[in-house]
Amino acid sequence: MSGTTGGEAKGVRPKGAEMAWRLTLAAVAATVVDWVLGAFVIEPTGLGELTAYSGADDAARRLALSGGVLLVMLAGWLAVAVRMRAGRAWARTVLGVVGAGGLLFLATDLSMSGTQPGIGPALAGLPELLAAAAVVPMFLPGARARFRARPHRG
Repeated sequence: MSGTTGGEAKGVRPKGAEMAWRLTLAAVAATVVDWVLGAFVIEPTGLGELTAYSGADDAARRLALSGGVLLVMLAGWLAVAVRMRAGRAWARTVLGVVGAGGLLFLATDLSMSGTQPGIGPALAGLPELLAAAAVVPMFLPGARARFRARPHRG
């Protein structure tokens, strides 16, 4: 259980902060699933296209680099989400900007690419939708009080 922060009961986090945390975890998981499906499952796969373009060895290196960069980015996202869950206002702001930016990216990507039938395009937008949905509960009145009540300690 966590300690008391602001006016919260001991060990109880505001529902908004917990909902934002769960939605963020879902967005991270959806991002990983989307990458794996795009790289290896949904035709044309990233591996198949890279192999045709630059050979099997180079394709494997590029996918490994892509997966590594994705993991670093997701670790950073989770680190900020942990700080938000702990009541850090700066982390809530960062996640708010990321969520809004992802939604903007999704909207502009759809307007440029159009929509295609199938699970691939539908799944591709899920991480952005979940990240944007996570922003809402962070800024609801109950959660806002948590972020204001915490003293700034980094």
